[in-house]
Amino acid sequence: MNQLNTIHLDGNLVRDPQRKETPKGTPVCTFSVASNRYFRQDEENKQEVSFFDVETWADTAETCAKVLKKGRGVRIFGRLKQDRWEDAEGKTQYRIKIVADKVEFRPQFNKTGKSDDAEDGASEDRVEEEAAELVI
Repeated sequence: MNQLNTIHLDGNLVRDPQRKETPKGTPVCTFSVASNRYFRQDEENKQEVSFFDVETWADTAETCAKVLKKGRGVRIFGRLKQDRWEDAEGKTQYRIKIVADKVEFRPQFNKTGKSDDAEDGASEDRVEEEAAELVI
């Protein structure tokens, strides 16, 4: 019986996605997401940023590789996976990544808080509608 292993993450891409294929030709797309956490400590507002590696497969990978770019907002639904390997010195190394089952594309916002898509002549309402439709 599987134990619970789910994650829901909102954030922005910190680099452009990379698309590769397995030896059998299955598309794999990887990218990194930064997620902010805001909190108050000692009467001061603080921000904590965490970075996560994300991996998508098959049709989701194809779509992510075509649509996503650095700075784009995403909402990720998936699971955590731990990779283990031995380095050249024989030491066991570990890395945890997110394997996304579903990715929602969000509008990209600039530092003024406005959607970059809206600055290109699109209304913010239409950008929100389009982002809501881009769910895989």
